[in-house]
Amino acid sequence: MEPYIRCEERGPVALVTLSRPEALNALNAAVLEELCEVMDRLDGRRQVKVVILTGAGEKAFAAGADIAAMREMTPEAAAAFSRTGHRTMDKVASMRAVTIAAVNGYALGGGCELALACDIRIASTRAKMGIPEASLGVIPGFGGTQRLPRLVGLSRAIELLATGRPCGAEECREMGLVDRVAEPEGLMDACMELAETISRNSATAIAHGKQCMRAGLERELGEALELEQRVFAMNFTEADQREGMSAFLEKRPAAFR
Repeated sequence: MEPYIRCEERGPVALVTLSRPEALNALNAAVLEELCEVMDRLDGRRQVKVVILTGAGEKAFAAGADIAAMREMTPEAAAAFSRTGHRTMDKVASMRAVTIAAVNGYALGGGCELALACDIRIASTRAKMGIPEASLGVIPGFGGTQRLPRLVGLSRAIELLATGRPCGAEECREMGLVDRVAEPEGLMDACMELAETISRNSATAIAHGKQCMRAGLERELGEALELEQRVFAMNFTEADQREGMSAFLEKRPAAFR
């Protein structure tokens, strides 16, 4: 059987593609498990500094979870499915590398939740994003009720949950759901250009900074600022700090590992 996930490494950038176009890249348990395995493998490769995640075909990033597979689930099966989804989204969210969602079409339900788990989202002008689960009698089960309000605010997140309506790329950008919008033919170029800029900087410093930002959102401000101080000091045990500052003073590009 063909794999559901394609992975291509281009130097410090890995391109990960959901490859189930006949089902609009819908996320069933097998897709989620394979994606988690691929991301875990990439997380162990220090040379990979950026991961771009996208969907095969022109129609969908990921149209959502597989409703046909979900319809007859028992509560126990639904709980197991949600755990699988959370494990995958948490893996994406905790990657050492910077993750960029290249949203090339529909990103609905679980597909939207996958984009939310990424660090950065760049959308095609053809993209449609939303959480329509309430129209199916359920709530988002892969982290959407928590990650969405952290990005767009509580009232906007509730409105999107309650209406289930899909949002176009420009509206998503205006509300902070995506960071940039690109024409369809330029989407991957925009993602690669950003990835190349990121890859020139210290992967260690970026990983530490991401850790501080994500952990700080769950803590009181004073505690989060103390965490930043500890991690900042820890940076001075790293080779990247010595290389970066030496390169600046010597007026040359830094050669980070």
